[in-house]
Amino acid sequence: MTTETPTSPDAAGTAAPVNPLRDPLDRRLPRIAGPSGLVIFGVTGDLSRKKLMPAVYDLANRGLLPPGFALVGFARRDWADEDFAQEVHDAVKEHARTPFREEVWQQLAEGMRFVPGEFNDDTAFETLKSTIEGLDKARGTGGNFAFYLSVPPKFFPNVVQQLKKHGLSQGSGESWRRAVIEKPFGHDLTSAQQLNRIVHEVFPPNEVFRIDHYLGKETVQNILALRFANTMFEPIWNRSYVDHVQITMAEDIGIGGRAGYYDGIGAARDVIQNHLLQLLALTAMEEPGSFHPKALTAEKLKVLGAVVLPDDLGKHTVRGQYAHAWQGGEEVLGYLEEEGIDPKSKTDTYAAVKLEINNRRWAGVPFYLRTGKRLGRRVTEIAVVFKRAPYLPFESGATEELGENALVIRVQPDEGVTVRFGSKVPGTSMEVRDVTMDFAYGESFTESSPEAYERLILDVLLGDANLFPRHQEVELSWNILDPIEAYWDKHGKPAQYASGTWGPAEADEMLARDGRSWRRP
Repeated sequence: MTTETPTSPDAAGTAAPVNPLRDPLDRRLPRIAGPSGLVIFGVTGDLSRKKLMPAVYDLANRGLLPPGFALVGFARRDWADEDFAQEVHDAVKEHARTPFREEVWQQLAEGMRFVPGEFNDDTAFETLKSTIEGLDKARGTGGNFAFYLSVPPKFFPNVVQQLKKHGLSQGSGESWRRAVIEKPFGHDLTSAQQLNRIVHEVFPPNEVFRIDHYLGKETVQNILALRFANTMFEPIWNRSYVDHVQITMAEDIGIGGRAGYYDGIGAARDVIQNHLLQLLALTAMEEPGSFHPKALTAEKLKVLGAVVLPDDLGKHTVRGQYAHAWQGGEEVLGYLEEEGIDPKSKTDTYAAVKLEINNRRWAGVPFYLRTGKRLGRRVTEIAVVFKRAPYLPFESGATEELGENALVIRVQPDEGVTVRFGSKVPGTSMEVRDVTMDFAYGESFTESSPEAYERLILDVLLGDANLFPRHQEVELSWNILDPIEAYWDKHGKPAQYASGTWGPAEADEMLARDGRSWRRP
């Protein structure tokens, strides 16, 4: 008895062999990267050690990287390839999400190389070029390489220009070369436009991937699923039913050792300009024709282009600095007492702004964005707060404990969605109070959510730009924030708030003027 290999017609109509091991139900197949490699500049930094290298290992462990994947580190350390491999090994052991498997590690380690040098060192970049060419032959990368700039923003122009100078920014034939750039992308509109020009002189716009790790989080992507895969939300997702929207990103830690980076930047530039305005765009956008990058970007650009600032920035924006206090049973320094911070610094560690969107769906609905350090707890959430019922046919006092209906998307740390609504209290009287219905990722799915950097690195290798802000989005975001920063520069100084609280009293007053209050996450 003989068995025949299954066949299927190819493009010419003749029978072509079919791989019997490929299951059409395996949803990983379109998400497995082709032959490629990744070069990380600044590979000795915290981001690389805690996020990037573990993410690469986790992707390999999940079978989503090609067998011949190459990983190249570039930094000032005087390391050999073996030293770099050991550094990656230690980072993976400590920070990887998936279990350590020796056979996966060995396969990955065979493609690891290290190039020592400075960013202005021509010899180092020539070495990098020969290293990439060697890996291409040894590992079969097809000449496809992504360059990840995990370096301070001031070095971005230098690195991309060196890549162009040494012929690394363009592949040969069908191969691709891509640039991956971490935030902040500029510090205002002018610097962002200048940086865009420099980068686009070297890499085509569609090969530049600006990382906003928040967009790689499962719960941020779930905003799109929640809105556009269901029919129950879209009819009420508009000014007729929504009273206001609150988008919060709170941290319970201070600046740590980041004084050199943070002072002069502040909370608004660090978080509102990118993370929170991206969350606003995803929350408020119209349904795209598809999830193609161009379609998504087009709808986000419409939202960001329709954002309007309040007439009185003094009443509807607030900035603050955390002050010396006790937090979590520990005495903590105020921002102006932190090492490396000028005691006269006006840098904000808390920022809250009110924005509106001038379009048919959202006209008149305020969007309140806030972020800060040393707040009550670490949390990021989007709260869509609905209008009260126009008429309540209950006896006086029956609805005293009834608040506003709300849908809360918890981005981190307890990923999920909460719906708050009124329900009758058990008993003989008709008393109504708030209850919540909760969906948690950890309880509803057996598979744990991948780290944001896993998804984003894989998307770079696949050339999928869905979750990466385009340069127009970056520039529109700065266009929104720049007038606020200019106003703050000329008016007063940041309000003080005790560490461990939820920000300055001025922020509460900002919402109280509108007859509203901040949610307590």
